[in-house]
Amino acid sequence: MHFVIVLCVKFVVTHLVINIFKTPDNMKKLILSLGVVLMAASVSFAQNKNKTKAPKAQAVQLAVAPETPEQKAAAANAASHDGHDHGPAATTTAPASNLKPEDVVFATETHDFGTIPEGPAAEYEFSFTNKGKEPLIIQQVHASCGCTTPSYSKEPVLPGQTGKVKASYSTVGRPNAFTKTITVVSNAGTKMLTIKGEVEKAPESSVPTNTSMIKTN
Repeated sequence: MHFVIVLCVKFVVTHLVINIFKTPDNMKKLILSLGVVLMAASVSFAQNKNKTKAPKAQAVQLAVAPETPEQKAAAANAASHDGHDHGPAATTTAPASNLKPEDVVFATETHDFGTIPEGPAAEYEFSFTNKGKEPLIIQQVHASCGCTTPSYSKEPVLPGQTGKVKASYSTVGRPNAFTKTITVVSNAGTKMLTIKGEVEKAPESSVPTNTSMIKTN
């Protein structure tokens, strides 16, 4: 089609050049013929352009096709996860305990080391008895400062049985009197233990390293 139009344009232009100096009537006819040819060429070009755009329009239409219910559900689930909106979270609640703090009976809740030399760590072991009717579970034990290191029985203590809570106090660089607390948290509640004493300062340049331990019961 384009080839035919090009031939027609060449024909009209050739006649236009040949007859350009002829009579005005011939000039008018040639100009009219040229206008008709150009109009036909414009219509043909517009039709071809529309045909070329048609596949693109179809592709766009396919790209925005409605989502299936499964796709909508998956998109909603992904958006919910990104927003951390997980709904009610499943929780595990420990069985309620009927134990009370008084069911945890320590032989003593305060220990006095007295006067001890600077250097060796001072350690004391608190013992307790479960006087309740349910297993006693120690959940955590923490000291009032980093100079005291606690440890405790990890297994449940059955009714009538005993358990241990140990406290180790570092004396190096800590002369003078001290009082430290150890908090014991269990399913029976909270208990507070105390260690105290006085560290006797060692002579300068002769402070022993913390390689031994003073243990009292």
